[in-house]
Amino acid sequence: MQVLTTIAETRRQVRAWRARGERVAFVPTMGNLHRGHLALVEQAEGLAERVVVSVFVNPLQFGEGEDFDAYPRTLERDRQAIEALGVDLLFAPNESEIYPHGREGVTRVEVPGISDQLCGAFRPGHFTGVATVVAKLFHAVEPDVAVFGEKDYQQLVVIRRMVAELDLPVEVVAGPTVREADGLALSSRNAYLTDAERATAPRLYAVLQEAGEKLAAGAPDVESLEREAAQSLAAAGFEPEYFSVRRATDLAPPGPADTGLVVLAAARLGRARLIDNLRVSRPPRRD
Repeated sequence: MQVLTTIAETRRQVRAWRARGERVAFVPTMGNLHRGHLALVEQAEGLAERVVVSVFVNPLQFGEGEDFDAYPRTLERDRQAIEALGVDLLFAPNESEIYPHGREGVTRVEVPGISDQLCGAFRPGHFTGVATVVAKLFHAVEPDVAVFGEKDYQQLVVIRRMVAELDLPVEVVAGPTVREADGLALSSRNAYLTDAERATAPRLYAVLQEAGEKLAAGAPDVESLEREAAQSLAAAGFEPEYFSVRRATDLAPPGPADTGLVVLAAARLGRARLIDNLRVSRPPRRD
């Protein structure tokens, strides 16, 4: 496996592969890789002859007072993990390679509307940071296909909208959320949980499932369902930021005829901010 740190080297290698007719898949990450990330890598290997993984902790998507400095950086362990899976190239740039004019001087990519709600309402500027770095990584790596996890569902929708509106020649594929046996979605930030908090954390997914069952059974009052679910999380010890039912395609509030839904939640538990979601199909309403 090659380990490259510059855009020029990475682009040169990817273009050589593509010149030979080889398809290139890309998995962008912030490192500290867990089984969820590795599942995305394995999915990418089924989509292309060559696989590139990037590791870059992106400062633009961290807000003031968030955990940028404390975010775990485990590059050597990450390198070993993806090399064992047969990844062809690890792109591990430093900050000056991605943002040569500094954080304040970078040209930014914004996806309005979708970015400003849900997590975006609690983390202003977060999705602008995400869209900016993903756009830059796409231009650096020039992949045919890129794989993103469904656990960050809003991020997935933002990236798909950005790709569509900027006419980027990249296919965006979603990877299913990987969970612990008790339902907790894998996340690098789960390491912040104490033992007691870790025992409570699966309740987030359980409440999502309870709401999903009600929607699948045709529950008509979405607002009451959202309110009751947030109260249930609070009673379990969480500090809910939101619990929301949205249309799966674009995160708009669902209308009576919308059957493809996603239930999304974000809640704090001690130092950890946990997010999760559940896709739901419900019968159409006729009112």
